[in-house]
Amino acid sequence: MDVLVVGGGPAGVALAGACGRLGLTTGLVDPAPDRPWTATYGMWSRELPAHLPESVIAARAAGRVIAQTEHELGWEYAVLDVPALQGHLVEGLTGVRVHGGRAVGSPESGVVALADGSQLRAAVVVDAGGGARPLDPTVSRREAAAQTAYGLIVDEDAAAAFIAPGEALFMDWRADHGETGWPTFLYVIPLGGGRVLVEETSLARRPGLPMSTLRRRLHARLARHGVRVPEDARSEKVWFRLDHPRHRGRGALGFGAAAPLIHPATGFNLATSLRLAPQVAAALAANLPGDRGGALAAGREVVWSRSARLVHHVHMIGLESLLRMPPTDVPVFFERFFSLPDEHRWTYLTARDDVGGTAAAMNSLFWASKGRLRRHLVGSAVYPLLPTR
Repeated sequence: MDVLVVGGGPAGVALAGACGRLGLTTGLVDPAPDRPWTATYGMWSRELPAHLPESVIAARAAGRVIAQTEHELGWEYAVLDVPALQGHLVEGLTGVRVHGGRAVGSPESGVVALADGSQLRAAVVVDAGGGARPLDPTVSRREAAAQTAYGLIVDEDAAAAFIAPGEALFMDWRADHGETGWPTFLYVIPLGGGRVLVEETSLARRPGLPMSTLRRRLHARLARHGVRVPEDARSEKVWFRLDHPRHRGRGALGFGAAAPLIHPATGFNLATSLRLAPQVAAALAANLPGDRGGALAAGREVVWSRSARLVHHVHMIGLESLLRMPPTDVPVFFERFFSLPDEHRWTYLTARDDVGGTAAAMNSLFWASKGRLRRHLVGSAVYPLLPTR
């Protein structure tokens, strides 16, 4: 076959479908390809790909942030209907051969070994296996910096303590949970159908903040605002790594969270994955079936152009800066960041290959900061990585 995609999440399914539509013989392998997706996905409405139908949007809301003061972002947030999203992307797999199996490695270029001892072959192999990255054997020697969160789904009347109809609370850094220590924020978004997700989130920590701490803080925060949670309320637990190095698997293209396309400052990656899927497919199709090496190189250039690598490097410096920050300085940092002009905030949070715009945003943040925070931002670019925080 021409292309084999490992991983049946949104990124993998989107890329496999895009390859199939361009006439490439395409396969998709996943341990449970029919398993429902359960994560909550959202993105800014301005990032929604044109091919997504309105039916996959569960709710739209105006985003706001509370750091030391409140900030209206001016951007609409779109929360996706995950079953509808999965149905839409799976419908695009027409002509793609789906294999049930767990990939355990790539013994040679173009070959994927499965747990049952069998192998699959393709001119180009794509690792879209999420944080597990089954085709990248590189072992990290330091503790992962992770985003963790614990959430509960409540009805919109209970959530009225935090958001009004048509609103989303992107971050609330107030310590309403009553604890000191590593800072966490409250994330509140409408899910549609009268349901709201309220989630205590640790933006980044090495190692990730324990789920027990997040759960305790969320319940304390809700109790302080008089929110009673039903015993049968559905919960959501989140853990994913923010500081994966770029995918180094031999002869494989990393895509989605495996690339990694996760933004170190937000944890978002779905919008980028959906936007890049047709671009990567086009790059592969321009070289296949004749030039396997050229196809792989072209796909990598789409995912990791020089400008994208530079911006990612800046984002990783920003992540290390946050990990080093004294807990009391974190709300101060976000107060400065969300006070920046709109174009700087938008570029830093969404643009993955705008070198000039990212540099301008960082320069603006530097001049908006003072004293210790300014010295901290500069120092994080030259200090060695923290093993733990």
